[in-house]
Amino acid sequence: MSRHPGIRKYRVIYQSVVMESLQYAASIAMGFISFAIIIFVFIQLWNYMYSSPGELIAGYNKAQMIWYVMITETIWFGTPSQVVTRQVAGDIRGGNIAYLMGKPYHYCLYCLAKYTGGWSIQLPMFALPALGLGIVFVGPLPDSSPLALLAAVPVVIAGITIDAVLRLCISMISFWIEDSNPFQWLYSKLLLVVGTLFPVEIFPAALQPLVKFTPVYTVCYGPAKLIVDFSMEKYLEILLAQALYLGAALGLMFYLYGKGVRKLYVNGG
Repeated sequence: MSRHPGIRKYRVIYQSVVMESLQYAASIAMGFISFAIIIFVFIQLWNYMYSSPGELIAGYNKAQMIWYVMITETIWFGTPSQVVTRQVAGDIRGGNIAYLMGKPYHYCLYCLAKYTGGWSIQLPMFALPALGLGIVFVGPLPDSSPLALLAAVPVVIAGITIDAVLRLCISMISFWIEDSNPFQWLYSKLLLVVGTLFPVEIFPAALQPLVKFTPVYTVCYGPAKLIVDFSMEKYLEILLAQALYLGAALGLMFYLYGKGVRKLYVNGG
């Protein structure tokens, strides 16, 4: 018997999603085709932008810049967000939330456990071929030691978790409005344009401090930056930012969920 029955419930949910994802591994792998096409296009773009391999753009050489985009795109494609976006919004709009919130687990943590189970399979399935693709077209990761890569792992996991919690918060808006999809679209485009396709340093110096206050810094930029250009100072800075962001995002998530549930009770479910 587990000494932590609360944790055990979410572990069982996580394991069930992992097993389900393994059954659809071939279908997930098909998504790598579009991923590979996008990566190939960006490799050609940055090959054109850099006149020589030693040239620096915003402090990045060509290999670092291409690997940065490959890492952020791998995280983007390897973390399916349907559970914390469309499914949550659908549960709220369709009324299924009234049934699920009566279960012996917290609905938000249940969704996070399902989401984690999904990306635990899909992210490695994209990361391993992406690594091979990068080595063939770009070369090995520049100046990255095994210890630096190992240290970056918790930063990657924290970034993925922060992203999921923020998407959950946006989905919770469905308690009050009919459709939260436009807000999800705006959030996704912020991550894609500002943090996934380009590092923070490529933007004007006046805008960089503002970008650091957005989710981009902890979700996209931080994990990729530490993999391509690790430094202990930057590592501690990003970990602190992630801890603050995750704490605030979780607080907001539980607050919105609590307010939404009370609204359902007041309105009769």
